[in-house]
Amino acid sequence: MFLAITNVPRDYAWGSTTAISTLLGRKPSGRPEAELWLGAHPGSPSVIVNPAVVDGADTLADWIAAQPDRTLGSGRRSLPFLMKVLAAAKPLSIQAHPTPEQARDGFERENRAGVPLQASERNYKDPFPKPEIIFALSDTFDALCGFRALAETRADVDVLARAGASAGGAGSDAFDELRAHLAESLEATVAWLFDGEAAAGTVAAVGHAATAAVAHESESGVPVSATIHTIADLAVEYPGDPGVVVALLLNRVTLQRGEALFLPAGNIHAYLGGLGIELMAPSDNVLRGGLTPKHVDVPELLRVLDFDELPLPYLKPTEAGAGVERFDPTGVGFALLHVQPGEAGAVVQLGGPSIVLVTSGELHLKGQDGNIKVGAGEAVYVTPDEWRLAVTGSGEAFVATAA
Repeated sequence: MFLAITNVPRDYAWGSTTAISTLLGRKPSGRPEAELWLGAHPGSPSVIVNPAVVDGADTLADWIAAQPDRTLGSGRRSLPFLMKVLAAAKPLSIQAHPTPEQARDGFERENRAGVPLQASERNYKDPFPKPEIIFALSDTFDALCGFRALAETRADVDVLARAGASAGGAGSDAFDELRAHLAESLEATVAWLFDGEAAAGTVAAVGHAATAAVAHESESGVPVSATIHTIADLAVEYPGDPGVVVALLLNRVTLQRGEALFLPAGNIHAYLGGLGIELMAPSDNVLRGGLTPKHVDVPELLRVLDFDELPLPYLKPTEAGAGVERFDPTGVGFALLHVQPGEAGAVVQLGGPSIVLVTSGELHLKGQDGNIKVGAGEAVYVTPDEWRLAVTGSGEAFVATAA
């Protein structure tokens, strides 16, 4: 069965006012439109366009709860993914997500402590991990992800120290203290940055120096790193926030359209700007590490972070037939397929319950039992009995499926 679904974008302050509405051919709301959720997560379950065809269920979550075998297939009791269209006009918070064990233990620990599920200081809203894929839809998509090589961080610290001194900012003590903590460990550095007033002088000095370095680049033509440009921007947006210096420790990446990252448990990251398709486990467990007015639990953040220096976590697709790219991280229970059928059409093998979002053109989907035409900006839920889709027409679609 194919079931038309829709939703209203979430109006987080960092969202673009136009990107999602332009992509989906909708009238802008006039407010920030940050994320369009497609799935059954209770935070914003997809709305069923015609409830009459599914016995009056208003949302996908309601229909799944009423008919789990039909909607999910035998043996499943929940949808294993949440699909989002994400449009960032400003940086999101620096954050990381827990492993399955950390999520379960944290959820149970906060339950025992009596922390309400909706409390602002609650870290674990559910007992599940939140690995995620981000696929760049805009021409470029900017992000911070994972701790970079210390040699790269130290090189930028030296540039900033010189720029700060030349601009008459804080003395070398602020940068010497940062160097000393980096020499100890990344974990010690992150802990110190969030230690009340201890690192306030260094946070201010780094922001001032980054601004000076970018200004000097404009005057001299001598380039500074993309990371320093990012620090200068963040210092304006979040003055005095420890996350400004945490960002200095992270890999800075610009995805080109069609490239993707996979962010596993423990990977510290922040999306800086761009439009993308995000696919993740249906969890809301976020440990924040700055660039946010929301709750930051430093001990818990340090507990979940992976402090290894790792290469950028590009997720390379595999070809799953003509016109189909499959982004399939190991062991997460979901996959993202990018479909551009061309004149010959395409065949998409489903792994179970799925969601199809068409982002351009008009496509015809034919499954084992049903068929439907889906235009740009429209989405459908596909029950697992369809199991394979023949896709024809001219356009582009993204398929979230169980794996």
